[in-house]
Amino acid sequence: MAKFAAILTYSDDVDRKLKVRPEHRAYLTKLLNQGKIWESGPFGTDDGALIVYEAEDEGEARKLLGDDPFSLNGVIEKVELHEWKIIFSHTDVSS
Repeated sequence: MAKFAAILTYSDDVDRKLKVRPEHRAYLTKLLNQGKIWESGPFGTDDGALIVYEAEDEGEARKLLGDDPFSLNGVIEKVELHEWKIIFSHTDVSS
């Protein structure tokens, strides 16, 4: 499995984002439980987010993103998707 970092920029429609957010978070929780998400969260400004997917390939990562309620309801305005290779991680550090 590879990791893919999705850098999302949200639209300016805050009402739509807040309305769809519970469904979006339920979807991400489902993906987390399936092992399809490594990490996820909004930026401090709440104008976008970072999601790191665990996927077989870029096509699967794009499908996971495309099925997100934020994608389906026009909350996401812009996406950058990059395969991400971890070199350093706090989980790799031994005491």
